[in-house]
Amino acid sequence: MRDKQEAKIPDFKQGEIPTFIKVEPEKVSRYVILAVKDPLAFEEDAASLIAKYCNQWDKIGDSGMYITYNGVYKDIPITVCFTGTGAPDTELAFMEFALYTKADTFIRVGTSGSYQPEVNIGDVVITYAAVRDEGASKEYVKENFPAIANYEVVTALLKAAETLNVPYHFGITRSCDTMFCGLGRPGYKGYIQEEHKGIVQYWHNAGVLNVEREASIILTLSTLFGLRGGAVCSVVDSYLTGDIEIGAGIEKAVKVALEGIYYLAQIDDQKAHSEKKYWVPSI
Repeated sequence: MRDKQEAKIPDFKQGEIPTFIKVEPEKVSRYVILAVKDPLAFEEDAASLIAKYCNQWDKIGDSGMYITYNGVYKDIPITVCFTGTGAPDTELAFMEFALYTKADTFIRVGTSGSYQPEVNIGDVVITYAAVRDEGASKEYVKENFPAIANYEVVTALLKAAETLNVPYHFGITRSCDTMFCGLGRPGYKGYIQEEHKGIVQYWHNAGVLNVEREASIILTLSTLFGLRGGAVCSVVDSYLTGDIEIGAGIEKAVKVALEGIYYLAQIDDQKAHSEKKYWVPSI
C-alpha cells in the first residue's frame, strides 16, 4: 500500500510570460483569432493573408509552437495566434490566453470538409454548435455538456457574411481528432473498420454541415468558463464527392471573421453604453 500523496501541480507560467504562447499579456486584445497552420488552407504564408486586411501587423510572440500577431482592423485591435493542429494544441493556447490575458472572445478560422451536398467547396460555414468527437474537451467536462457558439459572436459573423455577400451556411460542425480512420479514410495498409466506413453517412443523416478538428474545444471551453467562442471555416473538400481544392474559400472565412469582430465591437459598445448584461438587437 503506497502512502497517500498530496498532488502538487507544476505551474507552466514562469515569471510574467506564459510559457507556451510567449506573449506579454498586456499586449493581447480581447478579440483573439485562433488559426491552425494548415496546408489545406494557406498556399501563401498564413500571417500574410490576414495581415493584408489589417492597418497594422506586428509579431508579439513566437514560442516555436505558437506564433502570435497583433493587428488593427477598422480601428479594432485584434490578436491572431497560429497554433498546431487539433484540439490539444488549440486547448493549450486557449487556456494561456484565458488565464493570463484580457482576451474574452475566441474565434476559430480555418478549413473544413463538407457532409452535405448543398455545402459546396469554397463556401463558408458559421458554426452554432459542434459535435464533441475529439478527446481534449472530455478532460474538462462530460461529453453531454454542449459545445455552443456564443450568440453575440454568431450574430456578428452572420451579419458579416451577409454584408460581404459570401456563400455561407449556418449549422452544426463535427470536430474529431483524426484525419484518417475517424474521417472514413483508410490508414496504413488499408486499415479500416466497418464502423469507420459508415461515419460520413451517419453525420450526413444527422444534418451536420462540416467536419474539422478544433471548433468543439474552443466552444466547450468558452461556454464552460463564461467566455465567448465562435468558428467560421471555409470548405476545401467534400466527403460526398471526394473533390478537394486546397485553399478554397479561406479568404472569405478570414474576411468574415475580421468583419465579424468589427460588428462584435459595436455590440460590445452598445452593451457598455446601455449598461446591459445581455445584448439584444433593440439596444
